[in-house]
Amino acid sequence: MTVKVYGAPCSSTRKAKEWLRNNRIPFTERNVLRDPLTIQELYDVLRLTVDGTEEIISTRSKIYKELDIDMDALPLKELLELIQTHPNLLRSPIIMDNKRLQVGYHEEDIRQFLPRKTRENQWIQWKRNHLRLAEI
Repeated sequence: MTVKVYGAPCSSTRKAKEWLRNNRIPFTERNVLRDPLTIQELYDVLRLTVDGTEEIISTRSKIYKELDIDMDALPLKELLELIQTHPNLLRSPIIMDNKRLQVGYHEEDIRQFLPRKTRENQWIQWKRNHLRLAEI
């Protein structure tokens, strides 16, 4: 299962891609400013969110402030069209596969994209190292 990284060229997107490379997780990347997500791709992202559009919209972005629109009042299709027209409304990066989604780069959270066996092995190794220290 290939991970997708959607984002603008920023430090968070660079950190996420570097982390994925360092952990040998295959991914495809897409600069959403040059190649905006389609309406269907935006629906696919929203399908995995917990908080809907609030999770993916950057309320601190310049364009969000300039548009000065009540996003909550817009029908979903219009909001997605607005995001497609102004892709810098999206938080960056959006990291996803078929089952998981992460918005923004958080080192603890991105570990969810590691294969389960790798996570289990790392946990066992961590316990060994830390329990040994506690015994000393």
